[in-house]
Order: sequence, then C-alpha cells, then structure tokens
Amino acid sequence: MKKITFCIFLFATVISVAQDKKAYQIFDKKGKKSSYEKVLKAAEKTDVVLFGEYHDNSVVHWLQLEFTKDLAQKKDLVLGAEMLEADNQTQVNQYLNGEINQKQLDSSARLWKNYKTDYKPLVDFAKEKKFSFIATNVPRRYASLVFKKDLVALDSLSAQEKSWIAPLPIAFDINLPGYKSMMGMQGGHAGYKMPKAQAIKDATMAYFINKNRKENSVFIHYNGTYHSDNYEGINWYLRKLDAGIKIVTIAMVEQKDISKLDAEHYNKADFILVIDEDVTRTH
Repeated sequence: MKKITFCIFLFATVISVAQDKKAYQIFDKKGKKSSYEKVLKAAEKTDVVLFGEYHDNSVVHWLQLEFTKDLAQKKDLVLGAEMLEADNQTQVNQYLNGEINQKQLDSSARLWKNYKTDYKPLVDFAKEKKFSFIATNVPRRYASLVFKKDLVALDSLSAQEKSWIAPLPIAFDINLPGYKSMMGMQGGHAGYKMPKAQAIKDATMAYFINKNRKENSVFIHYNGTYHSDNYEGINWYLRKLDAGIKIVTIAMVEQKDISKLDAEHYNKADFILVIDEDVTRTH
C-alpha cells in the first residue's frame, strides 16, 4: 500500500511540474535565481531603473507594464523611453494633458509601428496617474548625421536642434566593450561610425533622464537592452553626469532553457530577465 501511495505521489508531482511551464525567470548578476519581488524592492531604493527589452518580445512588454503599475503603488514615478524622440516631447505632453487625442498624436509624432501594442499602455498609464513621460531619444536624423559625418557634424545644428540632443561635445570612449564590438559590424566596415551613432543616442537618453529626475521619485526608462547592458551605454553616461546616482539595471535575454542563466550573460545587469525564446512576437 505504501508503495502504491508513493507512486501516486510521484506521478502527481511529475504532472504538476510538467504543467508549471514558465515564460520567464529572473536571475541576479551572478546567475543565481532571483524574483520579481526582489526587483521591485531594489527599484524602491534607487533613482533610476533602466529596463532593457527586445523590442518585439510580448512578455517583456507585459512585464514592464506590470512592474510600472506595482512600483507606482510604492513610489512616485517619472517614465521615459527610447521609443519617443526628444523633438516630439511637445506632442507627448499635449496627449498626456488631454489637449490632443491618440489620432492626433499618431499624425504629429513619429511613433514606432508597435507603439499601439507595446508602448501606448505605458503612456496611457502615465496619463492616468499624471506622471511625466519623457521622450528621451535623439531625433533619428541626428544619429544618421553622426553615422555619415561624425560627431563634429552636430556643431552646425541650430540652437533649437541642439536642445534635442545631449550638450556638446559628446564624450565618446571607443574602449567600452559594447562600442568596440560594433566596429566589427557590416562585415568589419562599420569602423567608428556605428558606435558613435549609438553613443549620441545613449548620451541623449542619459541627459534627458537626468534632467527630468524628481526628488523622492524613481525614473523608469524603457530601452533596448543593448543600450544599458554590461553597465555601459546609458548607464555610463548617467554616471558621468552624476557619479552618485543610484541605478538598477534590468537586462533581457532569450534562451531555450530558462531554468538557468547561460554563463555568457553573467554580470550583464543587476537583474537578468530570461524569457523563453518561443514567446509570441508583437511585430
């Protein structure tokens, strides 16, 4: 009888485990399993959260929204995103203040094709809670200008145009591993062009994050994970602006097996969000 009971228990346990199929798992920088609750607690004590994403991953977008809602119950927030460009801040503010509707925002701002599914819920939450939502990214035409003509080309911009980018001159360190690796792109022909175009984005996002921080609030910034992975990019520029700033970084990776963190991702961020590689794409 005991043997039968044990077999039934073992069978039930196996079935339970098989049914408990998770879409994501959170790890700390050393590869140890962590939890959503620990990320929230860390976020309560910081100045800035850099929440990295893959732009087409449905789970990370859901989690960003849930995280924002949950943190808003504990702290006042300022929100911001790579996906909105600084010269569209006026239109974003008009939408938040109810001065224009979604259709008017669509026609007056350069919104990403997945804005409706992935970023509108965050902007609408800011509107509901009367939080600021900051368009942090450099207008793409200026990143393109840097790619074609180097950072020096920014010197010729008008005062109005310069107000939409980080103050000149832009610091640039090619020895940062993330930028250095970009030089090998495009069949090894990218040279300094691509990392410098990336740097103007990172520097501008950091500038507008820092500029719009509020006392006793947490600034949550949503960005492609490569903009803050390995404590580089936005993180590096933020620390140049304020050496004492407290930052929590969340990196995102996809793996076939989410039960353990692949060693290549250790130390990528304070928390590494591992999502099943088979999840639905938003676009």
